[in-house]
Amino acid sequence: MRRRTVTAGNLEEILQLTKPAPQTEQEAAAPAAPPPPREEHGLRTEFEFELPRGYVDEAGVLHRDGAMRLATARDELRPQIDLRVKENPAYLSVVLLSQVITRIGTITDVHAGIVERMYATDVAFLQDFYRRVNSEGHTRAAVTCPHCEGGFEVDLSGGRLGES
Repeated sequence: MRRRTVTAGNLEEILQLTKPAPQTEQEAAAPAAPPPPREEHGLRTEFEFELPRGYVDEAGVLHRDGAMRLATARDELRPQIDLRVKENPAYLSVVLLSQVITRIGTITDVHAGIVERMYATDVAFLQDFYRRVNSEGHTRAAVTCPHCEGGFEVDLSGGRLGES
């Protein structure tokens, strides 16, 4: 396999060759055409949730509501090369959740440190929520009443008991 070395002189030459052509006065004066309107495909990519206990930040503020986006292939592959995950495979869910959670309360910069400081019940809830959203595409679960044996669906994304 041949390798090409690029020196400072060659770099300037490459930049000159790849420089865009100058615009004419008419092209420069004409306003750019607006981008075409975005098509709505009806695909829901972000899901709201409400944590069972809530995340308490450094200032003591409780955050319970949040949002999680659908995971991409990159989201699923990135933790595999993370050194923290290589040292401790159980850390995979912390890294993965920190990538797909877009908001917890007023916190929009969700990182692994925040997920680490969450209560275990909230992390378990988020792991189940992640699985439902990315495997099944919805946040509903079929349940059965222990008293009357009646079946119905509940939305795991939040809301108080008794609300519909």
